[in-house]
Amino acid sequence: MAALLLLAALALGPFQADTNNSGPYYTAASIANSAASVTGLYAPNTFLTIYGQNLAYTTQALTLADISNGTLPTVLGGTGVRVLINNIPADIYYVSPGQVNLLVPTSLIPGPVTLQLVVDSLAGPAIPIMLQTAAPSLFQTDATTVLAQHLDYTLITAESPAKPGEIVVFYATGLGPTIPAAIPNQIPEQAATITPLSSFTMLINGVAVNPQQILYVGVTPTFAGLFQINVQLPPDAPPNPEIRIGYTGILSPPGRFLPLQ
Repeated sequence: MAALLLLAALALGPFQADTNNSGPYYTAASIANSAASVTGLYAPNTFLTIYGQNLAYTTQALTLADISNGTLPTVLGGTGVRVLINNIPADIYYVSPGQVNLLVPTSLIPGPVTLQLVVDSLAGPAIPIMLQTAAPSLFQTDATTVLAQHLDYTLITAESPAKPGEIVVFYATGLGPTIPAAIPNQIPEQAATITPLSSFTMLINGVAVNPQQILYVGVTPTFAGLFQINVQLPPDAPPNPEIRIGYTGILSPPGRFLPLQ
């Protein structure tokens, strides 16, 4: 269920491929954190999207056939699309002429890196980006609504809102290192808590949630790059509040709300 929700959240962007035979084209401004749809919010083990032109010759999404013994592909079969970050191949989740979704390699460390997309022998521009230790970002169902579930795995929506005091599950990317650590190119088979957990915070309308109400923050097993936050909402939670997550000095973008009544 989490995997299906994530793939649905990685919505197609507005870019269209042209029809000539030039190489891949993209810019720093057309690279974005996949969950938050903003530029500049990148970290190891974080979903990233490249928008542009001539990024692929075909459209193809990751399937179970692309995964071998729990190892994620760095090229989807028959596409010839690779993304190199500091010359390390990223795991590829989706390719099309106008959009490529990938997971930033977990083996990288924070600091400046260079990203380059290659289609067969055609290389796009080498774009410098900055990786942070964490790039907290909540997945969204639209531009302003966070992706969250009730405990029965149904989606929280305006028609099926969360309730004060309810335990809900939020989905995110870019929450940083975990214990045990993520293994490059491998699907996680078990839960792994972020570290240090004590520095994590969730804000509801700017007010920090009691840490005792944050029941789990870590990897979603069987889905690389996807994190979940299991939290019991405060009994006095206000209607449709803004939700932000993160750490001191770096929070997920503002203006994302949870349907709650």
